[in-house]
Amino acid sequence: MEKLCNETTAAIGKNVADALAEDVGSGDLTARLVDADEIVGATIVARQSCVLAGQPWVDEVFSQLDDSLLLDWYVSDGQTAESGDVICKLVGSARSLLTGERTALNFLQTLSATATMTASYVHAVDGTKARILDTRKTLPGLRRAQKYAVRIGGGVNHRVGLFDAILIKENHIKSAGGIAHALSLAKNNRPHGGLQQDDVLIEIEVESIDELREALDAGATRILLDNFSNDDLGDAVQINGSYGYVAAELEASGDVTLDNVREIAETGVDYISVGALTKNVAAVDLSMLLRID
Repeated sequence: MEKLCNETTAAIGKNVADALAEDVGSGDLTARLVDADEIVGATIVARQSCVLAGQPWVDEVFSQLDDSLLLDWYVSDGQTAESGDVICKLVGSARSLLTGERTALNFLQTLSATATMTASYVHAVDGTKARILDTRKTLPGLRRAQKYAVRIGGGVNHRVGLFDAILIKENHIKSAGGIAHALSLAKNNRPHGGLQQDDVLIEIEVESIDELREALDAGATRILLDNFSNDDLGDAVQINGSYGYVAAELEASGDVTLDNVREIAETGVDYISVGALTKNVAAVDLSMLLRID
């Protein structure tokens, strides 16, 4: 499992605290039906094949509820679980396990869905140079969680938010007075925000081959090719780095699916951004079963 940065660790604590506050509120009324001293075992079981993601969130759920609970993971984040596989065994207070069950599974099912979908896209472009990127189309409040799951699935994170990179899109270009002027403004006004100025990515979106040439003429080093046909993507790759241009990194975006991502990758682009990784997820089927002797 990857080492978590401070920002992700902080996000985990907040995600879990907010989720428990939402679900448990002033107390779990139903759990009062269970003997407060009863100690039981439980298992989390996969009901379908998936790439697991979300272990740190599950650990945090039960830690915040009852730090005496014991968790033993049989499948780690990034590994594939098949239907029927035991993912985790838990031992501790029956009340605590029952109270945390839904919150823990919500995180694990959602993040595993993102990791599983990402892994499918990564597999689809295997053997090409293209890398699969996420977007900001995430579930509110779960940005870092879903971006973690994308990494677990083999994808690459784009910017975390509006604060750590500059992506100049159509409306920004119009407001700035054109591609060249927008790029110049971006280069001259990169905020530090704790980063070295040169570490702030500047990317510009173009919608045609003519705009691509304009962006290259203006010195763009990362270009988003928005809704280009595959033929135009191939032309863009050929133009990039030719005619004296310094080659920019090229990212394809728009209407990317599992059915067409391989063809897009074979045009030679560097990146393919896929909003569906975090926007169109369907929770994987997992369950927690208590063992009461």
